[in-house]
Amino acid sequence: MDSMDLYTLREWIGGHTLSNGSKINEIINLDQCVPMLLIGELSNPCRLNDIGIEKLPIIPVRIEHLARTWADGLDAREVQPGVHHVTLASSPGWWELTHLTLAPLSDLKTMTTWLNNGRQGAWKPVKLAEGNVRIIEEYAIIPPAVSSMNWDGERETVNEAMPKIKGPELELTDVFVPIHTNYGCYDSRGKIIRCAHVGQRKFHEDFFRKGSSKKWDNVLKIR
Repeated sequence: MDSMDLYTLREWIGGHTLSNGSKINEIINLDQCVPMLLIGELSNPCRLNDIGIEKLPIIPVRIEHLARTWADGLDAREVQPGVHHVTLASSPGWWELTHLTLAPLSDLKTMTTWLNNGRQGAWKPVKLAEGNVRIIEEYAIIPPAVSSMNWDGERETVNEAMPKIKGPELELTDVFVPIHTNYGCYDSRGKIIRCAHVGQRKFHEDFFRKGSSKKWDNVLKIR
């Protein structure tokens, strides 16, 4: 199967069996759920439980020609100095592991409201107009190394062929992702800071507030 539509995705996820022997579609009405990428703090089941979301199937996916990158902001609600959230940026030739869920629209609203810290306007769920989201069955997805990246002064490219793996692509018209629409992502002299290469602590200590920000509509095409 080269591609998977929303009906088939719901059917496939719903057919998975839980540890108690029941199937997901016996517990969750997936017909009322839509796909959403969980690219940062929201991929942590403990965080989802904290904000009142308890029953979401979470599966691994490979994103292609897209990169998880640090948003140019700091969430200091619970810890000091704070948490840096993750957004997406276009990155031709790049690939990495992230997660996807099927969630009702009410949960999408809850997750976005939490990212916004009760305010409106900074984060919103959008649908992608570029890249691929591919279903995978194992976690052995290794992104390109730092040494595989090439910077020509204007754009960054990957000097490594994307590995071929089994697994269907999802239809992008079905997939939501929360993005930061105020500042887009952090801009380090024209380059994005990839979460796969730079962890949160290193980003905060070595990069944050030492650069600028890329506008979201300059780093990602959405519908």
